[in-house]
Formats: sequence, C-alpha cells, structure tokens
Amino acid sequence: MGKQNGTKVNQLQKLLDEGLLVSTSWLEARGYSRALIAKYVEGGWLNSPARGVYRRPGPPLKWQHVVASLQLLAGSFLHVGGRTALVHRGRGHYVRMSGAETVLLFGPENLPAWVGKLDLEERFAVRNDAMFAGLRARRDADGTPVDFHGATLTTQRLSDFGLQQMTWGAWDWRIWYSTDERAMFEVLHDVPARESVHEADVLMQGLVNLRPSQVTALLEACTSVKVKRLFLALAERHAHQWLSHVRLGRVDLGKGKRLLVPGGHLHAKYLITLPSDLDAHAR
Repeated sequence: MGKQNGTKVNQLQKLLDEGLLVSTSWLEARGYSRALIAKYVEGGWLNSPARGVYRRPGPPLKWQHVVASLQLLAGSFLHVGGRTALVHRGRGHYVRMSGAETVLLFGPENLPAWVGKLDLEERFAVRNDAMFAGLRARRDADGTPVDFHGATLTTQRLSDFGLQQMTWGAWDWRIWYSTDERAMFEVLHDVPARESVHEADVLMQGLVNLRPSQVTALLEACTSVKVKRLFLALAERHAHQWLSHVRLGRVDLGKGKRLLVPGGHLHAKYLITLPSDLDAHAR
C-alpha cells in the first residue's frame, strides 16, 4: 500500500505543477479519493488554501496562479482582458487606480465557486464576451472547430481570436490575455456603466501602435454597435495613424443615433454622444 501511495504521489507531481490550484472533483477524477487527499494534506504533499481547493506547496498564492489553473487545468475559456490586460502590459500605467486591484476576466462562463474562497488581495470580475462570440465559433476550411486551447495553435491563430500568450511564473505558464486591440474593445464594453468615457479616452490615447488588420477583424466580428462607434470616435480624436489603414467596408455600424452620455456632444460622423468636457480631461 505504501508503494502504491508513493506512486500516486509521484503521479501527482507530474499532473500538478507546483503552485497551481485544483478542486476536489479534479483530483477525484484522476483517482485520488477524499481519504487520500486528506492524507496528502496531513503529510504536507498538498496545501488547502480554502475548503475543497488544493495545491502543491510552493510560492505565495497570486492571482495569476488562479488564472493559469483555470486555463491550463480546468479548460476554461476565461482570459485576462480589458483594463487589466492593458495595465499589465504597461499601456495604462497613467490611468487612475485606487484600492485593491480588480482583475477582469472575459469569457462565456462564470468563475467556479472555489475561486471566491481564496484569500487574495485582488478580486476577480467576469464579463461576458458575447460581442465576440462569433470568434469562438471559428472553423477551419474543412469545418473543424478552432479551439484556442489547442496545442498546435499558431501565433496567427491566437491573433485571430484577439488573444496572445504571456508567460508567467517559475514554470513559464502561458496565460491567455487579450491583445491591445481586443482589450480596448473590452474596455469600451464597460462604458458608461463601469468605465468612464474619460478614462477610456486616456487609454485610447496611448494605443499608438495598434495593428490595422486586427482592428479591422475585430470591428467586423464585434456585434456591439456602441462599442464599434465609440472605438472609432476615440481613435479619430487622437488622430492615430493606424486608423487610416482600417477597412470599414464590411463593418456594420448600425443606424440612428446612440445616446451614450446624456447632454453630451453628438459626434457628427459616428452619431454617438461624447462628454462635452472630454478635451478638458485629455492628458
């Protein structure tokens, strides 16, 4: 029995990288009974940072451990996006931040309940990415679904989703982040309910190197007329050079006016209201 348990421990070390988190059900699905899990915790082979959550002893728990665990072990489609993706790539260091950081995750699902039990300084907020749901339905020429968890996914394919990998941690885990282009769309998705037009404008001002081809692809894929119009209006405000290379021939900008800010100024070209004092807040 001792030899068998030793083998199981060795297998666990191969299955679970040091520091990543898994649930009881994840371990049970791989042949680890609750009694054996409890024995591993007692013996120091596993830590339990919250009820029903386990990790091998390792570095202090960070929010990136949670995201890496969801993406690499749980097969989650949630990715780091919006303001979080921009700030962590140094694109939004000048944007006002206060209090504990909110890590924004975008995708078609909710966080598992165990995430909320963890003792982290940061908190997570999930945004549904329905405006880009069509990207998840992409298929190859032969009809095969394209899954961004696929092991053979190329950098170009990642870009097709508006995603990129960033390595993090001692094991160089590859975590999925929105590209700058998609992250800006995601920021605008939260305007005006959770993000102000003024802060979004500051973020757009700094995005001088966006790729016209990806901006075009995302404009064509995005189903939110508000987001597309606001993206173009703010980009035009800052006269970004890349904007002149964006192709709008197949972009649906809808019809009629969009009231974004009550009492605001109507953008004559994109028919969306912007704050009258936007220039006063420019930096």
